[in-house]
Amino acid sequence: MSNLLVDSRDVRYVLFEMLEVDSCLQYEKFSDQDQALYEDTLRLAEQISVEQFYPVNSEGDRVGVHFDNKLGVVTVPACFQQPYRAISEAGFIGVSADPAFGGLGLPLSVSVACKEYFCAANGCLTFYTLLSGSAAQLVYSFGSKEQKQTYLPKMLSGKWSGTMCLTEPNAGSDVGNVKTKAVRREDGAYEITGQKIFISGGDHDLTDNIVHMVLARIEGDPPGTRGLSLFIVPKFISEPDGTPGRRNDVVCTGIEEKMGIHGLSTCALAFGENNSCVGYLLGQERKGMRQMFKMMNEERLFVGLQGLSCSTAACMHAIAYAGTRLQGVHVTGMLDPNAPQVPIIEHPDVVRMLLWMKSYVEGMRMLTYFLGKNLDVEAVDQGEKGREAKALTELLIPLCKAGNTDASWLVTAEAIQVYGGYGYCRDYPVEQYARDCKILSIVEGTNGIQSVDLLMRKILMDPDERNLNVFRKLTKQTVNTAREAVEEVYITPVARGLVELDKMVGFLKARMGQGKIAGIFAQATPFQKAMFLLCLGWMHLWNLSLAASQLKKTTGRAVADCSFENIRNDSEACFYYNKIMTSRFFIAAEFPKFFAYVESILNDEPALKAAGSDLFPDRP
Repeated sequence: MSNLLVDSRDVRYVLFEMLEVDSCLQYEKFSDQDQALYEDTLRLAEQISVEQFYPVNSEGDRVGVHFDNKLGVVTVPACFQQPYRAISEAGFIGVSADPAFGGLGLPLSVSVACKEYFCAANGCLTFYTLLSGSAAQLVYSFGSKEQKQTYLPKMLSGKWSGTMCLTEPNAGSDVGNVKTKAVRREDGAYEITGQKIFISGGDHDLTDNIVHMVLARIEGDPPGTRGLSLFIVPKFISEPDGTPGRRNDVVCTGIEEKMGIHGLSTCALAFGENNSCVGYLLGQERKGMRQMFKMMNEERLFVGLQGLSCSTAACMHAIAYAGTRLQGVHVTGMLDPNAPQVPIIEHPDVVRMLLWMKSYVEGMRMLTYFLGKNLDVEAVDQGEKGREAKALTELLIPLCKAGNTDASWLVTAEAIQVYGGYGYCRDYPVEQYARDCKILSIVEGTNGIQSVDLLMRKILMDPDERNLNVFRKLTKQTVNTAREAVEEVYITPVARGLVELDKMVGFLKARMGQGKIAGIFAQATPFQKAMFLLCLGWMHLWNLSLAASQLKKTTGRAVADCSFENIRNDSEACFYYNKIMTSRFFIAAEFPKFFAYVESILNDEPALKAAGSDLFPDRP
């Protein structure tokens, strides 16, 4: 099938050759599965994505969602209905969920790879399913037996969907300021009243019911995050037989007109305007934020995945376009008046642009899948492997979320640049990927908050540096392994990066000891950007070792003895050689930016701390 969305060969390389995901089969949870099952699942995900999701992506963007103000209901683009049924019937909403409730029970790492296809093909439509999966995971983790039986089979089958209702007009990043109230009723349920905004998938006509996960404060509970509880608030109250019954008192009061993601409803919801909104406590009272944070790791992984997905689709479209767009002559024929036009992919600057994009896409894919693999291991391994996996996920979650989504905005912009003026026009798909990806740096905790979380909670406030020590250990192992097959010029930068990382951390710890907290917060985003580059450098060095080994197995030749000329007819050899060239480019041409960030942080420029808001005296 024609696929300008995701490099399927690279998906399998990262999953099965690099991460050896089939090693999960040693654990009881996955013992009845095999790699053939994973391969079949990936093929089905690709098929549905290419044949059903992608063809309606542009139409969904043009048509958008529609809000009927009189009825208070939202309709999605009609073209979304059949693809939604296809992904639901194939079981992808619950691809890694418990089979006891209708899930497929596959490793999260395989789920991540499947969802890369769907997100790349149609991010808006996929978003509805990701929200449902996250809401279902909350019910699975904290729900009563009755709640699980009532909601999980319907949500995992796609018959019902789910949302996360946290944000309010005065409670965005400051979640502790939530005003939505819950009052106990005699029957054990709660009466919910309040307003929520920016609720993705808050209302639509894809499913028979929508199950809202609502953060609210039980009347009389303390202020701040410690007083928040989590409630299940269905759009329709379930009948004893499990079918949707009477309409609950929750209505959509409007939808946002957005820069992108036009096919995804972003709603303002009113709970209890008629004092009859019923909610059911999920888990324990006053544990709402703790429960939400348990779910947030996976949720932020999927936001990072969406950043990867927009990037890979934009990159692959740009490569295809550059291969067919004739413009100018080759640089070697500039003085020849009879020189023929060549595709723009023959121009050195375009090659650089495409290679830059490709190096980020492949780096993000390695990092994102690696994170998914570690979440799998953390969930099933009770030994040291599980503990190391937990430490890595703590560190890598904010990096994947913030790093991937910041990079996505840059990669999609570069794709537009490859197209030239056409890239800026809606006749071509890359401008939509740019518009759609921008929200990703904002949702599920802004990237600034991710940066503070990384630097403060995951590193500086980690007393024994457990998270950072595991990262150091594994990166050093990669450096040592690389010495067997990789040129020193590509090893030294990453090895030096670890030394400079320690300098940064030591410097910032000293500042924290001096009580200079504001200055540390101001450096959180530069630190995160530096760490993201170091993570991608690590991934690319890992790839250099592995791809060199695989190339030798395939051709019998070392990397130095290979060229495109002598391996051109061997697709596998070309694949590995391409992987090597891409990683070499990243480490040599892009990774040096890491050291600029380090220098910037160590300079400790006082203007930022001294001026503060006084630097902007003319503000209203």
